[in-house]
Amino acid sequence: MTHAELNARGRKGYRPPMQKAAVVLALLVLAACAQKPQAPAEAGVCYALASAQGGKVRFNVVARNTADMEHCAAALEGVRERFLSLGGTQQEITGAYQGNFLFVEAEGVFTSSSYDGVRYPFLVRTGDGRLVPPGAAG
Repeated sequence: MTHAELNARGRKGYRPPMQKAAVVLALLVLAACAQKPQAPAEAGVCYALASAQGGKVRFNVVARNTADMEHCAAALEGVRERFLSLGGTQQEITGAYQGNFLFVEAEGVFTSSSYDGVRYPFLVRTGDGRLVPPGAAG
């Protein structure tokens, strides 16, 4: 250990280099967690997630007085189909309903309680493209 390091140990507020690295890493992890979008929890409102300038996101209302998550998924599928019919190329749309995320994709609709969490099949596509609950597509 150098003379400077020995002197530094006696000073208040001294932190060894590894401890400083751990603090910096913890702050980075907290910052990353804080930037994840949270699904709006307003009852009966179906939202589509949109990117805004600066990497921020916003939720646009797709439908109000939506009875359940299936109806929200159908409304989001309608938005996806309209975009594609207008020449859009985005195959996936992310939405939210009562605190849950909905991911509308070519394979079907998946749901998760967080934006980057595990996605569970909610509706799957039949051979003719309809969305049905898993197990009903057989």
